[in-house]
Amino acid sequence: MALAPEVSVAITFVLCTLLSGLAYYRKVLTADGTMAAFGVGLLIGVFGDVTWLLLLLFFLVSSFAATRYRFALKEAMGVQEGARGERRAANVLANGLAPAVIALLGFPGFGVPILDKGTSGVLFVSALAVAGADTLASEIGVLSQRARLITNLKPVKPGTDGGVSLLGQGAALAAALYTGLFGYLVLVPFSQWAGLPISFPAEPVYLVIPVVVGFLGCQIDSVFGATLERRGILDKRTNNLASTSLGAVLALVLFNVLVRLT
Repeated sequence: MALAPEVSVAITFVLCTLLSGLAYYRKVLTADGTMAAFGVGLLIGVFGDVTWLLLLLFFLVSSFAATRYRFALKEAMGVQEGARGERRAANVLANGLAPAVIALLGFPGFGVPILDKGTSGVLFVSALAVAGADTLASEIGVLSQRARLITNLKPVKPGTDGGVSLLGQGAALAAALYTGLFGYLVLVPFSQWAGLPISFPAEPVYLVIPVVVGFLGCQIDSVFGATLERRGILDKRTNNLASTSLGAVLALVLFNVLVRLT
C-alpha cells in the first residue's frame, strides 16, 4: 500500500535533515553543500520517491569513500577535492540537478506526469550511475601511472581534463555496475517488501540501462573535458551537469527501445 502524501513528505523531511546533518558533522559536505543537499534531497523525496533517498545516500557514501582513498597522495599531487575531500554546493548541484528534474517530470501532482513511474526510476538510477562512474573514474583513475587523452590517445598527466586510464575505466565500470544493481535492489525488492510503489521495472533486463548509461556517461564527461572544458567553455561542474543530463536522455532512448523489444 502506498504511503499517504503527508506521511511521505514527513519521512522525506526527517531523512533529509538527518542525512544532511550527518554529512556536515562528518565533514562530507561543507555548510553550503549541506544546504544544497537538503534542498535536492527534499525535491527528490517529495516529487520522486522516498526510496530514492537511499540511492542518494549510497552515492554520497561511495563518492566520499573514493575521494578519501589514498587522500594523502592526492594531496601531495595537488589533485584532492577540497581540504579533506568535502563537497561544496556546486558539486552537489552539478550531480543532483538532473535527478531532481527527473523527479519533477515524473510527479503526478501537476496533472498528467511527463514520465511514468517506471521510466522516471530508470532515468534516476541512470543519472546517478553516470555521476558515480565519473566520480570513481576521477578519484581512482588519478592514481594511475599512465593516462591518455580520450580524443587522440596521446599520453597526458593523470588528472588532466579528458585524460583516461585503464584503472579509471575499470573504476567507472565498477561504479556503473554497483549503482545499477543497488538501485534495482532498492527500487524493486525493497519497495515490494516495504509495501511502497515500485519505481523501476521488475524485469532484470532493465538493469542493463543504468549500467551501460553510467559507463558511457563517464566517457561523455571525458570527451567534454578534453574539448569544451580545456577550451574554457565548460568547467568541471557544468561538465558534470551536462553529462548526467545527457545520460538521462540516453537512458530514455534505451528504455523505449527495450520496451519495444520486450
